[in-house]
Amino acid sequence: MVFNHMTFSMFRYCKTAARILNNSRKIDKYPVYSLSDFTSAAPNKTRARVLGIETSCDDTGAAVVDSDGNIVGNALHSQTSVSVALGGVLPRYARAIHQQHIKNVVKDALCQANIQVKDLDAIAVTVKPGLAPCLEVGLTHAKRLVEESRVPMIPIHHMEAHALTARMIEQIAFPFLVLLVSGGHCLLSVAKDIDDFLLLGTCLDSSPGEAFDKVARRLKLKNLPQCNGLSGGGMIELLARDGDIEAIPAPNVHSDQNASSFSFAGIKSQYLRYIEEEEIKQGIVASHVISNASDMCASFQYAVLKHLAKRLQRAFIYCDTFELLPEHNKTLVISGGVACNQFLRQGLQKVCDHYNSRLICPPPHLCTDNGIMIAWNGMEKLKAGRGFAEDPLTMRYTPKSPFGTDITAEVAKVSIKLPKLKLL
Repeated sequence: MVFNHMTFSMFRYCKTAARILNNSRKIDKYPVYSLSDFTSAAPNKTRARVLGIETSCDDTGAAVVDSDGNIVGNALHSQTSVSVALGGVLPRYARAIHQQHIKNVVKDALCQANIQVKDLDAIAVTVKPGLAPCLEVGLTHAKRLVEESRVPMIPIHHMEAHALTARMIEQIAFPFLVLLVSGGHCLLSVAKDIDDFLLLGTCLDSSPGEAFDKVARRLKLKNLPQCNGLSGGGMIELLARDGDIEAIPAPNVHSDQNASSFSFAGIKSQYLRYIEEEEIKQGIVASHVISNASDMCASFQYAVLKHLAKRLQRAFIYCDTFELLPEHNKTLVISGGVACNQFLRQGLQKVCDHYNSRLICPPPHLCTDNGIMIAWNGMEKLKAGRGFAEDPLTMRYTPKSPFGTDITAEVAKVSIKLPKLKLL
């Protein structure tokens, strides 16, 4: 029986099975699922539906999607304002807020979808990577739902979910190139299948999102009325629109010129020094903001773009050399919170144009952390008939987790020389 081609109305959970272990009869706390465990569903059910739960960092998200890619229920509680006020995400505070809102967020998503937990085809939940106290909240709640309903659980890798979200809204065939840029990660990968990735480049130190947040905090942008309620990245993008990129030349921060991995620590440190020098020059004290903050933001944003673009160029050349992507109809998917930045998107679009690749970015609400991407990743695995938790109640979260098969060293060995490319 080929699960991929089964009608979704055939998906159902199985009854608890009895088995003999250690010469004594016992009933499992939870059934172990295999493809043959699914039996016929109610005749009026035409589409499978999956609940996704996301609590890997500072957003509490839950959503229900169906097998056609429709979002039938969605709820999100963001901690952005709290994180900005605290100067970053503090795990213990984030955990407490998740605990406060997880029940209602999940309930809202289910109510919008007009479905009860027992009628779901699966519950997908982020189990890696992320902040341990935050992952624990989502997984604990998912276990409770699973134990009560006997619905299958599908554990989700947060970054894989980001990588595949675009497939919910666009027809994207494997393989394709993925650039994930967020507050905790920066990855370049070839997506070969729903659970098969080749890692071309990773983040060696500070992530781009962290760099944006630290520079915004050092500039004290939250004291500006127009920045109220925005994330650090949002503040910088807003002010950069009125800035002069050339007023403060973007530095050439040296890093491994042959690699496709990312390093934002040097860029971040350089701009923190620039800001300190400007404050001394302008006599800025206390909560005041330097007069040329917009120019500083524009310059910093451009420095990040240059770094991303060079790594992306190298990835395209490497993939063409070793035929990792189709010769025609190449696709780059950019996702993650930093992918919401329109300036970065426009610059990376020029890289894609040069290498004859289409660029697909999910809409902003799907780029940041959300339950929709978790539910969709669960749906993709449900369709493929793999990825189920054998024993959901013993499932553990993993704060640090590798992403795909790491070939970053092989990319560096090729010593790819980059042609100059105009980004503005």
